[in-house]
Amino acid sequence: MSLTITADYAPTVKTVHLKACQDGKCREADLDLRPGSVAVPQSCGPDHDGSCSAVASPDGTRYGFLNMGTLTSSPIDAEVTGADTNGGTLPVRTLNFTPISAKPWGEQCQTTITASLLLDAHGLRQS
Repeated sequence: MSLTITADYAPTVKTVHLKACQDGKCREADLDLRPGSVAVPQSCGPDHDGSCSAVASPDGTRYGFLNMGTLTSSPIDAEVTGADTNGGTLPVRTLNFTPISAKPWGEQCQTTITASLLLDAHGLRQS
């Protein structure tokens, strides 16, 4: 499960602890927060053979992951706590959500299940 902290909220967040429960099993950890980025397209080569490139550019977000093992399509109860940069505690944020199931490689291929959350000053939501 991934958690992204928005660019406007990230500077106020020092640490984040994520607890998530699915199908009666809970996992929790202090997340290792890393700087987020976006892909910035670069110009294509002179041959225009369809190969172009991109570079990663910092976008001010921070993100981390919680290893949940194998996800199912069952709902997840998530709780985020942590500390702010002033030494205080972050508001406890909770969310019950259903992971997203998709077949990105076609109907004949395996289903992928993802669980992504977004944290900002207003709360926690699925992304």
